[in-house]
Amino acid sequence: MNKRIPNHIVLFPDGNRRWADKKNWPAIKGHQQGYQKFEDFLNWCQEKGVKVLTVFGFSTENWKRSKKEVDYLMKLFENALSKKDKIEKFQKARVRVRIIGEKNKLSKSLQKVIANIEKVTKNNSDFYLNLAVSYGGRWDIVQAIKKIIRKKIPVKDINEELVGSLLSTAGLPAPDLIIRAGGEKRFSNFVLWQAAYSELHFSSKLWPDFSEKDFKKAVNDYALRQRRFGGDNKKHGKRG
Repeated sequence: MNKRIPNHIVLFPDGNRRWADKKNWPAIKGHQQGYQKFEDFLNWCQEKGVKVLTVFGFSTENWKRSKKEVDYLMKLFENALSKKDKIEKFQKARVRVRIIGEKNKLSKSLQKVIANIEKVTKNNSDFYLNLAVSYGGRWDIVQAIKKIIRKKIPVKDINEELVGSLLSTAGLPAPDLIIRAGGEKRFSNFVLWQAAYSELHFSSKLWPDFSEKDFKKAVNDYALRQRRFGGDNKKHGKRG
């Protein structure tokens, strides 16, 4: 059996609010359960040998949600990224944490917490955790274009490699596998450029119900796929 492991996984932890609604619970309860499930997912990735995890935490469109829900999510991020035991755990496992998105839209206190955890973990290189907060795939491409304009880069020097180096995920490998829980089958304006050749796995499970068995199924399905990257890799004797 092919034991290939995806180097970089992108996660859509979708369905927290629907999960809570099914139980007649407030949306906040769903987000609490979703956060606990993410803790499990992070451990599964590390145990399996995955090296990079990018998770969709809060999109640019999510600002349209109720103030109560948005405030709760921002406080959840702030608490999760500032806990002493959590930072110690990241340090012990040599995890580098990076927050990608429009940081200037976040509260000053959350920006401070983000700056601290990125600074503290910047020299870690065993595992890379990217948390997307106030992130949108189109925004990411637009901000790369703005950098090109500000740097006055000549047209002849603009290519895919340059654009990739100016995205918020610069320096990281392209995603190998994208896992979306919650039953939806769309990208929702996430890592649009980066995911050009990613393998996709959709789960009907709402995120709080997503299990380690579901994770292993996604990874095992990935291991059986032949990746072509837009070409006929069979012809060139390539797999993966």
